[in-house]
Amino acid sequence: MADLKTMKGITEKDRKLIEEAESLIGPEPSSMGFVKNLFWGNIREDLVFPYPEVDSEETARCDQLIAELDEYLRNEHPSALIDQEQEIPGWVIRRLFEIGVLGMTIGKEFGGLGLGITSYNRVLERIGMYCGSTAVMVSAHQSIGCKAIMLFGTEEQKRRWLPHLASDWLSAFCLSEPNVGCDAGSPETRCELSDDGEYYILNGEKKWATSGALAGLFTVMGMQTMKDGKKRVTAVVCTPDMEGIDIYQKNRSKCGIRGTWQARIRFTNVRIPKENLLHEEGRGLHVALVCLNFGRCTLSAGMLGGARAAMDQAGKWSRTRYQFQRPLSDFELVRAMLARMSAYCYACDAVLYATTGFLDRNDEDIMVETAICKVFCSELGWRVVNDAMQIMGGEGYMTENELERIFRDSRINLIVEGANEVMQSFIFAYGAKQLAEQMLGIQNAVAWDADQGVIGNLARISRNMLRPRIVRAAFPLVIELYLGVRRKAPRLNRVHPSLAPQAKQLCTLVREHSHHFKQASRLYKEKILEYQVVQARLADNAIWIHGYACTLAKLDRDIRRGVDGVEFERDRAAAMHFFNLAEEEVHRNIRGIYENSDASMRSTAASVIAFIDGQPDRDFIVPERSPVAMGKGRTPINSGVKQFPGDTASASHQSAPSA
Repeated sequence: MADLKTMKGITEKDRKLIEEAESLIGPEPSSMGFVKNLFWGNIREDLVFPYPEVDSEETARCDQLIAELDEYLRNEHPSALIDQEQEIPGWVIRRLFEIGVLGMTIGKEFGGLGLGITSYNRVLERIGMYCGSTAVMVSAHQSIGCKAIMLFGTEEQKRRWLPHLASDWLSAFCLSEPNVGCDAGSPETRCELSDDGEYYILNGEKKWATSGALAGLFTVMGMQTMKDGKKRVTAVVCTPDMEGIDIYQKNRSKCGIRGTWQARIRFTNVRIPKENLLHEEGRGLHVALVCLNFGRCTLSAGMLGGARAAMDQAGKWSRTRYQFQRPLSDFELVRAMLARMSAYCYACDAVLYATTGFLDRNDEDIMVETAICKVFCSELGWRVVNDAMQIMGGEGYMTENELERIFRDSRINLIVEGANEVMQSFIFAYGAKQLAEQMLGIQNAVAWDADQGVIGNLARISRNMLRPRIVRAAFPLVIELYLGVRRKAPRLNRVHPSLAPQAKQLCTLVREHSHHFKQASRLYKEKILEYQVVQARLADNAIWIHGYACTLAKLDRDIRRGVDGVEFERDRAAAMHFFNLAEEEVHRNIRGIYENSDASMRSTAASVIAFIDGQPDRDFIVPERSPVAMGKGRTPINSGVKQFPGDTASASHQSAPSA
């Protein structure tokens, strides 16, 4: 198989980016997951059909936990106060530990409930219906905070820390920095082995560490110089009582999820015992990326909970708010929003719990699927909340009516755990990489090379055309690319007969997605690695088609269960509407590959950038560690903004703020 880094015409910047991505992601799994197969025009039916299920015993245990949690959330939880005071009270955190929510995925042998990922996300979805801040705090603790210990800790580390994390310590995941956001593989924090080999010496600064000022344990990522001279990320565990740790800012006032606290932490010559190494030296980024697979699901669960609450509230408003002597729901544009919200919520549910099912059964190749789950649920969930706000109008904007809190809390989900634009490029690059490398290999073998002489071209092509393996791969590709003859569409054999038309349409969309990826690769050649708007169209199609498949599998399950009644009829109609919406989006993106405004966008962007560069930095807020403008920007007036200064040092394992 060819290597994309060897493609002719590729820029040095793109070549370096591919090298870095490969080193971060690691080797390809031996078996391709569901989404990678979509790029090839295949459907791994066994991965999604039947829809993943949780065993009845665990479902019953989770139902019991949700019932207790519901009682608390309805009658005790101070959602509005948390938002207004910008703090989750200590008694709330203690109650969540008592109920078992903050230790629900930790094994019973360590004092937790031992629930799986699907059950965990059901709980996060329920919390998200009431309080986005609390959902984020719970998610940060279990999905990325203590999850690193659960997955990569030694038995001794688990015995030492997990009982606390299940009962009285919050945890924090220290990855982001002032100069490091999505570029997780390039921390400036340094983690070097001491001369005697007994300690890791940590120096640097971390930012956005959720619950960092409340936590009893940090998982910290730092760059270590390895024996071969290369620098790689290493993960270590530290506690806030270690000398040299300064939590100098507990939190910053925010637009949404205001009750969560994101700390700024400075590490100065912190001596961390070698036994606190997590996993292996130089494997810290692997720890981070694996944990983010779980975090992207729980983010989606909290978003879905908020979207459901917004949809239900807007629906009732549309029936009880009258204008022009008619309820709002009488107007077709409002009905369009009601239908769209229902379709999106059903599809988000389908994608989320399909993905948690993949995680529960330990599927090997799910990194693209978890990225899609995050993008799909955050984007469509945000659209639902936005539609709900439009239906409620001015009253929706009023703090007392709760929707505006969901509105503010939801927006962050398009940014965190990998900004959606970064995820689009990741889904394109990682989802299509193996197919792209096969196509490049065929091109190198049998295509005419303008840089090679006639004799050299003829010798290479004739030699390779005698190799059966190359001919078998090249012939159908040439027919498809140059004659437009598409390969045969895949087939689904496990779908309920009543859904046969939708199954056939899915198969057609998969074939078209693969075909137009190949055509786009031929049309744009090496430029496709630079044209992110083209990548986004192809990634979005993979996202919509994956959403279609998960929704079809979920509806198939519901039909086979013999569910009926008004709720099921609503859900079936919602799923059918989603199929149509997804098909429209896919066709729109396909048209955009060939007919678009990309050229004028690029020239306009260049003009805008030239204008921006002419404006003085002093008039604007600039990044605090900008390599080109640090210290030159405008300082905003913050006299009315609540401040959260840090303590001189965090000297105890504090699991909650004071009540």
